Amino acid sequence: MKLLLSFSLSLALSLPAFGQKTEKPGPKDKAVIEHFNNNYKKKNYKKFSGNIAVKDNQVLFDTKIINYDKSDKITKLILQQGLVYPQLLTEFQIDKFENEDSDRTQKRFARLQKNWKDAFEVNNIKLSDASELLYLSPDPTVKRFKIFCKDPKFPNMEVYYFELTNKNADKNTSIESFIKDSKLSHIYQD
Repeated sequence: MKLLLSFSLSLALSLPAFGQKTEKPGPKDKAVIEHFNNNYKKKNYKKFSGNIAVKDNQVLFDTKIINYDKSDKITKLILQQGLVYPQLLTEFQIDKFENEDSDRTQKRFARLQKNWKDAFEVNNIKLSDASELLYLSPDPTVKRFKIFCKDPKFPNMEVYYFELTNKNADKNTSIESFIKDSKLSHIYQD
């Protein structure tokens, strides 16, 4: 009787684990979904045109460095292909600051500084935990990735969302082939 009771109790407690195989988007993911549905503009970012050198767990883009986790194959491929690089992220941060209309006083103060754009310089960051967000794009020619960023200048982790487009991809294209032949078409930072 005890065996039957313990079996039925363990089965009842494990049903929710077996019943739901895909993770539902959380509150932050819902904000990202809303961004891609309402504020999304496709761009064509250029690949890095300088020298790219990969050593251990870092990629050197001319004189700037991005570190990555060795077990994170997606981030490594994106960096090796020159799709994401420090100079691009610096330009993205500057554009984001200039286009936000939240604090005009801060913008005026920044422009009074001699080299105000230096504050947005991206170098020696670490990108990690890349994951493909399947719920954001049913189109096999478009893949969206969520990548965590640790910048030593800031105490908290940042999250970047990168959209890659590969016109020749289909549902059977491997992630490696997709990234190698893709272009960066959107960046969003949460």
